[in-house]
Amino acid sequence: MADRTRTRLLNALKSSGPQTAADLAKGLNVTSVAVRQHLDGLHQDDLVDFEDIKGSVGRPKRVWDLTAAGHQQFPDNHSNLVLGLLTGLNDLFGDEGLEKLISHREAHSRKSYQEAIEGVSDLAGRVDKLAELRSQEGYMAEVIAQDDGFYLVENHCSICAAATACQGFCRSELRLFKDVLGPDVTVERTEHQLSGDRRCVYRIEPRPQH
Repeated sequence: MADRTRTRLLNALKSSGPQTAADLAKGLNVTSVAVRQHLDGLHQDDLVDFEDIKGSVGRPKRVWDLTAAGHQQFPDNHSNLVLGLLTGLNDLFGDEGLEKLISHREAHSRKSYQEAIEGVSDLAGRVDKLAELRSQEGYMAEVIAQDDGFYLVENHCSICAAATACQGFCRSELRLFKDVLGPDVTVERTEHQLSGDRRCVYRIEPRPQH
């Protein structure tokens, strides 16, 4: 049970970002005392750290977040191997070779996603299905409904090493989402992990009808 609670705490911080012990306890439906005990253990293991934030009144609020080691607890699709392969590919075939690889991956994903989403007519259903597919690939994706559109939130980048080495992967995924969701929607990336944000977020809206 203790290991399970530790894992849930790490997942909560990864998915929702910095939080107080009270917020974590409420979200996980466990006592604040238990959460603080586990946070102390995770802190000793250098998986989480905290910052005391002063408010206008009262005591400072202690906010917890993952450390770099904490983020490394989540899968990264064998980053060292990926980086080695990309470096070798670029040495052998140059930028053109990398672009061909990215296009090949994009085409394979497009076919797989389109087959999964085929028959889902409404936008909400298509976005939900896309989030499900992305979560299966390790992106910890979720959908947030907002006004007349949606936010597709990816709390983890399972190809971060590859995307860092070649941002063509990020451009490819944005094209992929636009293609899969169809010409009647717009897709805009509003947060980008490689630009310093905690996660990647995509704003998805029905395209205005003229």
